[in-house]
Amino acid sequence: MHPEASGSTRPVFLLVTCEHGGNHVPPRYQPLFAAAGDILATHRGLDLGALPVALHLADRCAAPIIFSTTTRLLIDLNRSLDQPDVFSEFSRGVSDAERAGIIAEYYQPHRSSVQRTIAAAIRAGHCVLHLGIHSCTDVLNGAVRDLDISLLFDPARAVETLFCDAWRTELRAQAPTLRYPFNEPYQGSADGLTTTLRTTFAPDDYLGIEVELRQGMIADAEDRRRTGDLLADTLPAALARAFSNGP
Repeated sequence: MHPEASGSTRPVFLLVTCEHGGNHVPPRYQPLFAAAGDILATHRGLDLGALPVALHLADRCAAPIIFSTTTRLLIDLNRSLDQPDVFSEFSRGVSDAERAGIIAEYYQPHRSSVQRTIAAAIRAGHCVLHLGIHSCTDVLNGAVRDLDISLLFDPARAVETLFCDAWRTELRAQAPTLRYPFNEPYQGSADGLTTTLRTTFAPDDYLGIEVELRQGMIADAEDRRRTGDLLADTLPAALARAFSNGP
């Protein structure tokens, strides 16, 4: 059963994704990473802790989940193909044919699966809430991230703003000691999968929310379970609060 908005004329279909769920390097591309050292095991190689949280959240909400465990350093599923960092310094020197192969095998299937799932739910009469689960390092280049859970959205999309306001209210009520800034450490309207999907789906049909988790807060299995529970426990009331008059 998917969470539904109390009083809404349309059921809300929850889709969970995790674009940076692992640091796996397919065997034929391992020579590209011969000099990578420990980088693959850091926040550059994957969103540490994000996939276990995403899986637990999806399980708690009986929601579909689409995820990747291929390292973002081969190709970043959360970047558009015209962005300079869609390929990392380890992979951007491959031939045009190899680049096309990486896109066809790892990038397009994930994005197409997400888009098809959303389109089917909308055709079935649902409003789609897409939660992309990510994590960020506690400190980057000496700057301390002032967040525990950040909701990233496009402020120009009124329904996204309404929902994130409602969800943060519920999160604060249940875990008041945590920090919940909006659109940190990145803007939710910056380049990414949700931003691309907003160009395809109308604001009343699709909400694309990225959930950015501080990695120090989800350092072990218990932390990840607790965080997934917090997100799952607060979602129904947030949906009811935001969509009481329908999305």
